[in-house]
Order: sequence, then structure tokens, then C-alpha cells
Amino acid sequence: MVTSDRMSPHLPVVLVLAGHDPTGGAGLTADAESIAACGGWALTIPTALTVQNCRDVRAVVPCDPDMMRTAAAALDEFEIAAIKVGLVANLATLDAVTDIVRRFPGVPLVVDPVLRAGGGQELSTAELVDAFRERLLPLADILTPNRDEVARLSARAGEDTERTVELMSLGCQAVLVTGTDAPATGTPEDRVVHTLHTPDQSRQWSWPRLAGRYHGSGCTLASALAARLAAGESLVTACEQAQAFTWQSLANGWRPASDQALPRRLWRLPVTPVRGTDEPAAPG
Repeated sequence: MVTSDRMSPHLPVVLVLAGHDPTGGAGLTADAESIAACGGWALTIPTALTVQNCRDVRAVVPCDPDMMRTAAAALDEFEIAAIKVGLVANLATLDAVTDIVRRFPGVPLVVDPVLRAGGGQELSTAELVDAFRERLLPLADILTPNRDEVARLSARAGEDTERTVELMSLGCQAVLVTGTDAPATGTPEDRVVHTLHTPDQSRQWSWPRLAGRYHGSGCTLASALAARLAAGESLVTACEQAQAFTWQSLANGWRPASDQALPRRLWRLPVTPVRGTDEPAAPG
């Protein structure tokens, strides 16, 4: 039994509302790993169960919205310091998510708009996107879309900057546009540029583009960002630290087969070698 004098210091708590991905590459597992690796503690409430692999999503089953609300209400012993929202599967779960978020006024909210799976499967509808804009974006402290998601969420044509201004006009306080999906015009193909937009400033970071395709980079970034905000870091510092953490997770990723690679958020932990069947067992 752990005695009180050996208890660890208080951990910044992040409440996560997202889908469950059985591969662990994205979804709640990715969120919990990222938050833990960044020094926080994750509370996880599923918004949906999915059937998927490293290629694509085959099915999405929304979770019961009343159960989501009940689960959040039961967590009153925790001091929640940030909230991260991922996959929202339908209008009923969107309502549950917004109800839960409103229970924690003043707590930083990071929203990762999961609209399409990496393999191409659509995870949203036009009706859901409209409701997302109306109900959730006004509550968000920072939105973390890729360039394709910015185009789908914005009702305005034009460049990324013009679209993010429109999204912020809905009440969203900041937008971190990631460039992992496709380089913006003028960006070298071997670089990834992420751009933070706020009402007062814009800030860019450039990272080497890693070869291959990855499943769960957006979840990793958004959850790491939430953990950094929960720890009290400024928005710019939290964005920078979350990007560095995500890049390392991807650079040390694992490709279990021939499809998308999975980020290793806990890559600093020792790896147990796979022992061949004819190799003698370690001494007892």
C-alpha cells in the first residue's frame, strides 16, 4: 500500500471526450497516453465505439448521451484543468458534449475536429458540421484542424487565414492549423508548417516532414496541447511543446503491417525485445 508521504504531487487533470479506437493509434488510448507522457492525468469518456484498423474505419457506434452526462457528473472528486474533445459521432452526442463542457466554465477547451478517417472514411455529415459550428465552436479555446478540416468547417471560400478568421468569428478563441495532410502553397514538400491564429497574432512552426502515413497524429497533438494548458503553460508555449512531442512520437512510431504507422507516445520507455522461439528463456 502506498502511504500518504509517498504520494506523487498533484497532477493536472484533463477530461477527454472522444471515440475509442481499438488499434490505440488514435482515440481515447492515444489521448490518455499523450496526456500521461506530458505529465497529466486523463479522465476518459467515450463518445463512440469504432470498428477500425490501421487502414480505415469500418463502423462507428455513438455512445449513449445520457450515460456520457452521468459519467461526467460522477467525476466530481477531480479538479479538471483542461478538456479535450475529439470524435463527435452524431447530434445527440454533440449535445451531450456541449452540456458536459458547460459544466466547467473557464476550463481551457481543446477541440480536435475529427471529420474523416485517415483512410478516407467520412465520420461526419453536413448537418453535424453545421451543428458543430453553432454549438461547440463558440465554447472552444483552441481548435486544431488540418487544412482539409479548416476548409470543411469554414463557410467561407479562400485561403486558410481567411477561413480561420471566419471560424474565430463564431467564438473560437484560437485555431492551430496543422499542415500534415497537404503542404500549403509555397511550403516545401519536405516540411510541415503549423500555423497558430489568434485575434492578436499569427505564429508559424516548421518541422521536417516524415516519410509515410500516420494514424493518430491529430489526437496526439490535441491531447498533448490540452495537457500543457492544464499544467498552466501559455497558449504559444503549449502549442510549441505539443508539436515537439507529437513529432517525436511520429519519428519513433511503429508500423505493425503495411498500412499507416502508429505514433509511439511512450517511446522513451524501454522496449522489450521479441524473443525468438528457439532462444532460451531468461533465467527465472
